Amino acid sequence: MGANKEEISKKHDDAKLGNLTRQQLKDLEARDKSKLQKTLDLLIMVLPIICGIIAICEYKFIPDNSPNENPNTYLGLLIILIGAYVLYLAYAGIKNARNDKTVLEKIRYKAPLYSALFLLLGMYDYLTLKTGVLTQPFVPCLNYVLNIAWIDRGYLIESTLHTLRLLFLGYTIGVVLGLITGIACGYSEKARYWINPIIKFLGPIPTSTWIPIIMVVATSLFGGAVFIIALGSWFAVTVASMTGISNVDKSFFEAARTLGASERQLVFKVAIPHAMPSILQGCTQAMSSACTAIMVAEMMGVEAGLGWYMTWAKSWASYDKMFAALFVICFIFTVVTKILDLIKKRVLRWQNGVVK
Repeated sequence: MGANKEEISKKHDDAKLGNLTRQQLKDLEARDKSKLQKTLDLLIMVLPIICGIIAICEYKFIPDNSPNENPNTYLGLLIILIGAYVLYLAYAGIKNARNDKTVLEKIRYKAPLYSALFLLLGMYDYLTLKTGVLTQPFVPCLNYVLNIAWIDRGYLIESTLHTLRLLFLGYTIGVVLGLITGIACGYSEKARYWINPIIKFLGPIPTSTWIPIIMVVATSLFGGAVFIIALGSWFAVTVASMTGISNVDKSFFEAARTLGASERQLVFKVAIPHAMPSILQGCTQAMSSACTAIMVAEMMGVEAGLGWYMTWAKSWASYDKMFAALFVICFIFTVVTKILDLIKKRVLRWQNGVVK
């Protein structure tokens, strides 16, 4: 044990010199775990399966407080989720046997979150279907929502495609314009002098405030919806880009000028690469703003989309359809955010490389 600690200490010293990656450092630290710690890690990774079984038992063995047609839909979802986790855990075990612990470490990190998700599903079902604490049909149980989502899948798919088209069109326009204004303001004092007051004036205005103006000025409701989404995205990316470029060390620009760099090279080879973490963070915040704005935009009166679908379902008191659309929106936002995170990790992979 003493020799092992000396080896780890030596490797830590080497890491300071940039000779060791983060993953190699984690592997060395993991060797020093006690048997109790390893047992606890294994228990934590199995915990989501236990919590999933608890959710199934709650659904099957506690009597329903209200009618529940096609009860196996929600039960099937729970079984699928547990099965997917078991397969993921088995895959991690195979990778671990081949000395690749990255997947197993991800499961160990995410396992408490997955466990809480199963418990949350069970608690929600208990408060709605089993006890009626959350009154139905105003707050429908998950089985109701899943069944109506399958029955109304045609409208939901059509609305989802319309929402995605509107979302990415407004988001792309907002991000492109935000990058232009943010980079210009961050790099140029003259541009910041003229544009910064506009940013301060338009930025704090809530999205919903623009609806009356857009309905009067816009030639089409679709164009007005795109404007509202683009405006929120533009503000987030502009502020993040401007802040990131403004915080770039001035010595980098001076060194590049000394080497004969042109103004174009200073922007694209020095300013933007060093500000990329802030820019990508702004793009993620812009997507959050866009997903919020799209609901407001689609409730203006457009003829399709998930926001329109929710308004239509509300007018007919179909709260299960409202919740189905809401869950689809949450799923879209989760997937899009995950894609943006993967892009961010890919672009900024140098941050996860060698330990400095």
